[in-house]
Amino acid sequence: MALSFFDQFMSPTHLGIPLIALALTLPWTLFPKPSSRWLNNRLLTLQNWFINSFTQQIFLPINPEGHKWATLLTSLMIFLITLNMLGLLPYTFTPTTQLSLNMAFAVPLWLATVLIGLRYQPNHALAHLLPEGTPTLLIPILIIIETISLFIRPLALGVRLTANLTAGHLLIQLIATAAFVLLPLMPAVAIMTSILLLLLTLLEVAVAMIQAYVFVLLVSLYLQENV
Repeated sequence: MALSFFDQFMSPTHLGIPLIALALTLPWTLFPKPSSRWLNNRLLTLQNWFINSFTQQIFLPINPEGHKWATLLTSLMIFLITLNMLGLLPYTFTPTTQLSLNMAFAVPLWLATVLIGLRYQPNHALAHLLPEGTPTLLIPILIIIETISLFIRPLALGVRLTANLTAGHLLIQLIATAAFVLLPLMPAVAIMTSILLLLLTLLEVAVAMIQAYVFVLLVSLYLQENV
């Protein structure tokens, strides 16, 4: 029976038990733990530099009330990058190719930003539904459009991450299959295809990091609108 290219995105199971929980827990064990020494090693120093730089960049335009989210968004950024990067290794599973998992990240974070805005700045939060100076006849239409765009935000967050990672993994598998099939028939073409596969893999590494950054950046922008 011929397997579909999309079978690689199915959640793996062993003895009927889904292994996605293991795939979500394992990345946390790969990070070095802070030590009590005066001087850290190079890996800890690099990790701390990355966390500090990312946190300062993300929360610079956000009001001090939103700085409480620093730990949450920084942890989410590191977690998503780790999941995306580990999913590029052979014989691995990428949990972030599952739309249900990405929506489980996107919906609570988006809803929390909306509720914060409605609680602390209700007038400011509701003002986003109607731009200033709108003609009277267009007011009901614009309110409906802005409301729909507000509720589409978490869907866009989850679908963007899922679609980019799925497309990249699928394209890598297609090109790798083509190189494997062409190797005994046209070795020169197969070598060129393998070089293309290498370049695409490097691009997918960049996409894995960029998409995690974009996900957290958009959440921070939603937070900035409501604090």
